[in-house]
Amino acid sequence: MIEVKYMIGDATAPVGPGNKIICHVCNDIGVWGKGFVLALSKRCPQPEAAYRQWHKDRGSNNFGLGAVQWVEVTPEIRVANLIGQHGIKHGSTGNQDRQPPIRYEAIEAGLTLVAQTAMEKQASVHMPRIGCGLAGGTWDQIEPILRRTLLAKDVQVFVYDLP
Repeated sequence: MIEVKYMIGDATAPVGPGNKIICHVCNDIGVWGKGFVLALSKRCPQPEAAYRQWHKDRGSNNFGLGAVQWVEVTPEIRVANLIGQHGIKHGSTGNQDRQPPIRYEAIEAGLTLVAQTAMEKQASVHMPRIGCGLAGGTWDQIEPILRRTLLAKDVQVFVYDLP
């Protein structure tokens, strides 16, 4: 099985030849405005506009935990808006008993869909440490999901950490 390639850099500017998928985690309430999505919107506005419309039309589409929306930003780069977070993280005051918004089952379901598309498009997958920022997840739970979904299908995965 191939391994995750860890890189120092910007996941919004994926490196290497060929088709690429930028994968990131979104919430299920239509909020876009903190974390990785700010950098993504700065580089290309299409994923944000598509996500907002997807949420607006949620009664007539598959918007929900585990779903993935595909947004082409160049002929070689697609963004996977993966719904893997239920709600958003609230301030730290008085919320110690509150479950973080990450939903690992939804991440796994979404990455299974990402793996299928990556194989069809012969694409590599590029991401920040998904689910580990505002969603409140931990990498020791996300990395095994990457192994079961993407790496098990021989999809090359690049995980970016900012310098």
